Amino acid sequence: MKFNLRSSIAFLFLAACFSCNNASKNNNTNTGNENVKLPKPDHIVILMEENHGYDQIIGSSLTPFINSLAEQGASFTNAHGLVHPSQPNYIGLFSGSLQGMKDDHCIPADTPYTTPNLGVALINAGYSFAGYAQTMPYPGFTECNYERSKLNGGHLYGRKHCPWVNWQGAKENGLNGDSVSFPMSKFPSDFNKLPTVAMVIPDMDHDMHNNGGDTDMIRMADEWAKDNLSKYIDWAKSHNSLFILTYDEDNDTWENRIPTIFVGPMVNPGKYNDSINLYNILRTIEHMYSLPPSGDAKAGAIANVWK
Repeated sequence: MKFNLRSSIAFLFLAACFSCNNASKNNNTNTGNENVKLPKPDHIVILMEENHGYDQIIGSSLTPFINSLAEQGASFTNAHGLVHPSQPNYIGLFSGSLQGMKDDHCIPADTPYTTPNLGVALINAGYSFAGYAQTMPYPGFTECNYERSKLNGGHLYGRKHCPWVNWQGAKENGLNGDSVSFPMSKFPSDFNKLPTVAMVIPDMDHDMHNNGGDTDMIRMADEWAKDNLSKYIDWAKSHNSLFILTYDEDNDTWENRIPTIFVGPMVNPGKYNDSINLYNILRTIEHMYSLPPSGDAKAGAIANVWK
């Protein structure tokens, strides 16, 4: 009996240690360790989609392009938006803070935020940033909305989805709208001319937002992403550049689980079950370029998907 008891205790101890070691390997994404070495892409393009959960997109026949990206890159199976509804998630990704925003109301153009943000941090460090928004009428546009959808009459362009616009102006940590805020038509065909980091925002007919029928909406967004960004993604693979696809939030569930995919030559393809959110994506980009962290979000850089 003594031998069996001791054997059982030893077995349980070894099993516990094995479990701890595996847990450590599977959850080292949110490292927070500033000494972790990350790649430094020449360019990063971030595509933000809208209001759909992981299971609605990954594995769906409606999104062949997005699913091809999931096969090519690092696909996060446990990624999350920050809150509901949309606007605070965009602001959080850009600034490391929700800035007190709890809804989608338009921030007045004459009262921009003055807090640290990814765009100004890149520029101050000698890099560059730009946002490209479909259906934005001209560079530096600050109005709340523009143009109506033929699907449901809703707006196409929405400032609420373009976080950099909320920092445009001459105040502290401000951005020059004419230099950083562009219609998608200005997205360069010569990808060498891209800024260091670019955010791409489809309009609300092409980001899965406007409801002309959910099936059509998802398919349209997938096709738009392919038509507008597949050439960049192919180019990135041989030019030390990175593509990030993520969503602002899911379809309004408590879990807020969203698709998130990284594609680039520095990425180890595969599925990753580490729990991450939009703050982790921001911290990863900041860490790549040795930028000071924006906002007070307690999140670490994504460390274990790199070659």
